[in-house]
Amino acid sequence: MKNNIIYILLIILTVSCKNQAIVYDDPIPKHDSLKINSKFTNEERVINIWTPPNYDGSTDSLTVLYMPDGGIKEDFPHIANTLDTLIKQNKIPNLILVGIENTERRRDLSGPSNIEYDLKFIPNPGGADNFRKFITNELFPEINKRYRTTDKKAILGESLAGLFVIETLILEPNMFDYYIAMDPSLWFNENYLVTNFQKLTEENNYENKSLWYAGSSVTDISTYTNKLEQILKDTKGGLIWKYEDEPEEKHNTIFRATKEKALIWTFSEKK
Repeated sequence: MKNNIIYILLIILTVSCKNQAIVYDDPIPKHDSLKINSKFTNEERVINIWTPPNYDGSTDSLTVLYMPDGGIKEDFPHIANTLDTLIKQNKIPNLILVGIENTERRRDLSGPSNIEYDLKFIPNPGGADNFRKFITNELFPEINKRYRTTDKKAILGESLAGLFVIETLILEPNMFDYYIAMDPSLWFNENYLVTNFQKLTEENNYENKSLWYAGSSVTDISTYTNKLEQILKDTKGGLIWKYEDEPEEKHNTIFRATKEKALIWTFSEKK
């Protein structure tokens, strides 16, 4: 049996990373915003869209990078600014960034769980399926209608959003082409996704799909990110993947510490 106090503290650290003391003052880039009344999440959702500087002067269609935690007061500014820098440095191709602002973050980014530990800190889990339906059926068509897009799509997330990324790769692998997860909360639901990875994915086709993910020094994170690495090494299939073990990084530093190399690897043609 896990030590209750240690385990609870680890969960607090994992799900509350947005409330850490580190404060960033990222400049808000020029962007568009729109609102979608979703029948799947039963609420209005705010969407922020960043396009590269040469978008208006081009006719090219672009890959779209979707991001939970995509509000202006969340991770949208620093990821948009990072994309801008990497594109100008010719390290990644032109991309469109679509940030999804949170309403009930823990609900939307987690699957179902009846585990007592989970329910103490995520009292209303299980919204991930509806969140995926919102993205697929309502958000994708709206972005494709308004912007010049290819059929290639990517998703990026950290912590619980990283959990959502991994869960989507497992349950709906054709939803995206590129998956990026920093410090995914794989402890959730007694590490169900890792424990059952092979069973859940045995009928999936991962040809031309890629996964980049990283794990920090947090024990309840790294235990399962490392375990997933071993499973991926032992599993045959077409998934292109890379794992970055980052023992020097904390849960609240790993996103910014790894975002550039994650994006460069993901969108490199030389993987």
